[in-house]
Amino acid sequence: MKKKTLATLVLSAALITVAGCGQKAATGGNQAAGGAASATPAATTAAKTYKVAISQIVEHPSLDATRQGFLAALKDAGIVEGTNLKVDFNNAQGDQPNNLSIAQKIASAENDLVLGIATPSAQALVQQVKKAPVLFAAVTDPLAAKIVSNMDKPGGNVSGASDTNPQAVAQLMDFVAANLPKVKTVGLVINEGEPNAVIMAKNAEQSLAKHNIKLVKAPVTNTSEVKQAAQSLVGRADVFLITLDNTVVSGVDSIIQIANEKHIPFFSSDRDTVEKGAFATVGFKYYDHGYQVGQMAVEVLKNGKKPADMKVTVPDKLDLILNLKAAKAQGIEVTDAMKNAVKDKEKNIIQ
Repeated sequence: MKKKTLATLVLSAALITVAGCGQKAATGGNQAAGGAASATPAATTAAKTYKVAISQIVEHPSLDATRQGFLAALKDAGIVEGTNLKVDFNNAQGDQPNNLSIAQKIASAENDLVLGIATPSAQALVQQVKKAPVLFAAVTDPLAAKIVSNMDKPGGNVSGASDTNPQAVAQLMDFVAANLPKVKTVGLVINEGEPNAVIMAKNAEQSLAKHNIKLVKAPVTNTSEVKQAAQSLVGRADVFLITLDNTVVSGVDSIIQIANEKHIPFFSSDRDTVEKGAFATVGFKYYDHGYQVGQMAVEVLKNGKKPADMKVTVPDKLDLILNLKAAKAQGIEVTDAMKNAVKDKEKNIIQ
């Protein structure tokens, strides 16, 4: 009996030793796992997944190009959609109540950064989003729209890039006066519910007045009215003009059609519309504009910069852009003087 008891004790001690070794191994394993766990946050940081919400008032070439440029800048910095970037893209389809709902939805979510494309979207986001950094693009006048109170030191959680240099409108109107001397009236299709359109219209009117040229407006409230508004200008205006007016740009095909049918020179405020069929503008590529804002986003996401300290930028490389095919369709004789006004002829004279 004692031998049996002794054997049992020896066996128990062996089991305890094995269990102890097993526990030690397990502990060592946990330490290794713990080491991996402590390495995991670093790995997670290196492979951080970013969440960016985008609100865009409507889809049309200029705003779409802005968004594409923005995402391209992130991609070039290693922030790639589908890999380490989740994009919550929202299109308000030109509807203001929908625009507000989108801003409220974005404000209630957790985002690393928020982007507003066009003035109405940026305004709604600034009112609703207080926790996440907010950037804006394709905004005509951030001060007048009350998106920021200071262009150099925006403060708060907001900054971005304006898509308008006031000189662009003045230069375009000067071009009209200098090269189309018979022009006495400029017809503007405009949605006066868009602050950006109103600001640019005022700039155009002031510039035209210096040349004794009158601005005639054809107001619209939605895109479906654009064609009728353009038709109403036939016989009342010598040339057509549109600003960075999202409602009107969304229906620009109908203006191009009428301009071509009636041989009325058509001037726009964005390159994309010129590429589509307007005759001329003074401007830049919206893709580049979006890319610039994307670079700002990289500074915020990767380097911890605060929008409050980031200067609001404006386009500084303006050039005249001509579409020669559109000129022919609209009955415009393109002179050497017109072509010579283009700085970068290779890029900005569209054949």
